[in-house]
Amino acid sequence: MNYHGGCQCGAVRYRAEGKRGRASLCFCRMCQKAGGAPFMAFVRFEAARVNWDGEPAVFASSNAVERGFCRECGTPLSYRDVAGPYISLTIHSLDDPSAVQPEISFSSAARPDWCLHLGNLTPLEMDRDEEPGFLSHQR
Repeated sequence: MNYHGGCQCGAVRYRAEGKRGRASLCFCRMCQKAGGAPFMAFVRFEAARVNWDGEPAVFASSNAVERGFCRECGTPLSYRDVAGPYISLTIHSLDDPSAVQPEISFSSAARPDWCLHLGNLTPLEMDRDEEPGFLSHQR
């Protein structure tokens, strides 16, 4: 199976070919800071099977890890252990994020307690007419 995705502005696109590896959530503080959220969601592929259209910018978040992102819009795109053969792509940068469901989680001790209650939140839909420019940056 092939997976396609990219950033919010469209400057960086990717295609991951073949069988995917594990899909996960990570609650570690580095992922929380990199994503500006309580966790990041990833799906792993052999790095050699991921082809990029537009080069992602890279931030070395440690001496062992690089994180790819779009230099134009800032969308987080990848996590890669520089010594390993794999790259993990952010699930919600996939064109169809529903195609992948996380199977495991990392660093659960860093998970905020309120994450346990996300399913109980009152669901509201965003009214795009009330938010001027809501779609102005999407291509």
